[in-house]
Amino acid sequence: MEKTLLQRIEAFLTESRMPPSVLGRDAVHDPRLVSDLRGGRTVGRSVECRVEHFMNKWRAERHAGRIGPSGDRRTRAMRAATMEARP
Repeated sequence: MEKTLLQRIEAFLTESRMPPSVLGRDAVHDPRLVSDLRGGRTVGRSVECRVEHFMNKWRAERHAGRIGPSGDRRTRAMRAATMEARP
């Protein structure tokens, strides 16, 4: 049985530790995409292909070593600032 787009996205978000809004914004310029899908929204084949392409490209770049751990940029910036403030 084939997984739905939402199931594939959820697996990707877990794997990449990427916030849902970042995925939606970077893949299809819609930060509410994942929350809307969780709420029952259906998307066309074009949007589905763009999201799949984004996830596949991210995985290929991660495998090649060009992408480090993702996570929330604000969290990383806060950690960096905290580390600089320590003596």
